[in-house]
Amino acid sequence: MKHRAQAIVAVHLILRRDDDVLLGLRVNTGWSDGCWHLPAGHLEAGESPLKALVRESAEELGLTVDPAHAELVHLLHYHEAPPRLNLFFQVRQWSGSPVNAEPNKCADLHWFSLRKLPTPLVGYAGAALARLREGTPYSEWAEAGSAAR
Repeated sequence: MKHRAQAIVAVHLILRRDDDVLLGLRVNTGWSDGCWHLPAGHLEAGESPLKALVRESAEELGLTVDPAHAELVHLLHYHEAPPRLNLFFQVRQWSGSPVNAEPNKCADLHWFSLRKLPTPLVGYAGAALARLREGTPYSEWAEAGSAAR
């Protein structure tokens, strides 16, 4: 009998204000600290991707996001063990003003032009944002530092 692959599912919020996206500067997490990244999180047991996106938006930014305003714009398969499916949802409408609701994990929040992203930026997130600009709905990420395909 063949072994079926299992993947961790993560959601990423691409909060849009015209051509700008909101990024947070990671700190004290033990993973990619000092890098800019999209607000994101993993699905909890029994949770749908949209429910996770709504929860993470509230937890990280203090925002209320209506799932009807979340548009799946990119799926990135991350090959590194354990494999991950990263769902990137673009949101242009929300309630509230973004605040840094997790200052113990995020040193700063800042709006950046989608065409002028900061460095250092988490690699696969940068690749997904580049694919978003191109209109490419799917890519793969093999390992840190690799280019999405």
